[in-house]
Amino acid sequence: MKLFHALIRTHHITSRKKVAHLRKAASKYDCYALLRSGGCPGIMYCKGSEESVKEWVGTVQKLRYKDFQLASKPGPIQAKVVQPEERTGLFEVETVKAFAAAMERRGISEWWKQGMEFA
Repeated sequence: MKLFHALIRTHHITSRKKVAHLRKAASKYDCYALLRSGGCPGIMYCKGSEESVKEWVGTVQKLRYKDFQLASKPGPIQAKVVQPEERTGLFEVETVKAFAAAMERRGISEWWKQGMEFA
């Protein structure tokens, strides 16, 4: 199965109710989601089948996050390194530094930097 991913930026992610909704969506669509929550900026990464990533991104859009930006539209993953399979579900980190480290481990740091407009 070809894996796809997407990157979303928002003003912030602080609502635990919205996070719970996203957790259910990640389970429902059988995808992996990583959030940088707790403050500004809010960052979301999703990985899975093309259909699951598109459905999860649609769920985020419906929640009407402030300053929602689809930084990198759902597309095939072209990582420099092959990583082991990840569990599906939603996971959170508290800092941009931790989020960047997660992207580095996946071999997609350049893609992430472009999406965040750091590169």
